[in-house]
Amino acid sequence: MNDGARILLVDDDPSLLRLLSIRLSAAGYQVKSAGSGEQALAVVPQFQPRLVITDLRMDGLDGLALFDSIQQQFPGLPVIILTAHGTIPDAVEATQRGVFGYLTKPFDGQELLSAIERARRLGGGWDTAADQLEDWRAPITTRSAAMEEALRQAYLAAGTDANILIHGESGTGKELLARAVHRASRRAGNLFIAVNCSAIPEALLESELFGHSKGAFTGAAQNRKGLFEEANGGTLFLDEIGDMPLPFQAKLLRVLQEREVRPVGANRPQSVDVRIISATHRDLDQAMVDETFRPDLYYRLNVVRLELPPLRERREDVSLLANRFLGEANARNGRQVEGFAPEAMELLVSAPWPGNVRQLQNVVEQAAALCTTPIIPAGLVQRALRQDLSRILPLADARDKFEREYLTDVLQITEGNVSQAARLAGRNRTEFYKLLRRHCLEPELFRSQGDD
Repeated sequence: MNDGARILLVDDDPSLLRLLSIRLSAAGYQVKSAGSGEQALAVVPQFQPRLVITDLRMDGLDGLALFDSIQQQFPGLPVIILTAHGTIPDAVEATQRGVFGYLTKPFDGQELLSAIERARRLGGGWDTAADQLEDWRAPITTRSAAMEEALRQAYLAAGTDANILIHGESGTGKELLARAVHRASRRAGNLFIAVNCSAIPEALLESELFGHSKGAFTGAAQNRKGLFEEANGGTLFLDEIGDMPLPFQAKLLRVLQEREVRPVGANRPQSVDVRIISATHRDLDQAMVDETFRPDLYYRLNVVRLELPPLRERREDVSLLANRFLGEANARNGRQVEGFAPEAMELLVSAPWPGNVRQLQNVVEQAAALCTTPIIPAGLVQRALRQDLSRILPLADARDKFEREYLTDVLQITEGNVSQAARLAGRNRTEFYKLLRRHCLEPELFRSQGDD
């Protein structure tokens, strides 16, 4: 059963478009047509097709050029190419570039339906019933094409056991997406456990994640399971993985390789079956260059990478999110605030949102709490934006800010003398240079003009 799965048809021949639309609609698919490659690229973000079927030879953007553009913007979206000019070189080029299917006109209708069914199976079955219920992604509110693409990739990845790395700025909803992946996976009936790697002191990380035996250290009065064992059969979410201390990264890598953990003080390891989803707002590629993150661990974690766009790049979602947060605030506080004045919504939509969705939620809650009228006025939104509580930085960001300001002060005191600055900071020169590179600080800028 096709359950209305969406297919985009692209051809500059209107009669063929009509014929294919009738045939595929009769087979139960939801079909949309585009008369050119350029029109198809404009349709894809809104229509969100599961498959694109395109003619090869078209004026302007031809079938292969359309395929290349689709793969850049919507990687993984399968494309079938139809052509009346079928040659072996064309077919070889198309398949080498990753085109899913290649059929020569005139083609047999059953042959096309068979190719579509193959794309359906390889695409995770196109579970449109799950798309319609959308239980797995219910907490995520969006109409952004970029966010929808991230969700599409997340849903495909959820059907596997591949480790996932979610990258996005603070406040974009990385844990929300991780929980959605867990709900869409075969592990949904087991535990989802979230760990903030920047919030656990280095000395406690091993015990917290791997557990410990009775008497392993002072205060270990009994055996204790670690979070890996607690999450056995389920999903372990390692948030802010970029803040994990370098010495502990080797221990985590071994667990991922061996699929077993050894509690602190224990003689025997314990087998674990855990799906790892990690997240970070840091640039881990730069962290590897700075030697603060192990490349071998990075490649273990980064099997599937999901990018979450910042709120400033999905402004079409601001009004949806603001109204959702207002409804949630009303329910919690027993209020009946009905909505936002037009000027208030304009302020929300045009705000820069450095704190992303988390900041928007704080602003809406503050404005709703202080509102004494049925509609939130622009003045309350403006006040909330100025006094937003989310300006209290997350611990990792606050640590970065302090570190950068500290290094700047030390360099100013020593006039850019790295040896002196390193001694004051209690670090050797190599470590100190790594810190400077991490914060893009150049000692030369702090030296007096007379210095070499």
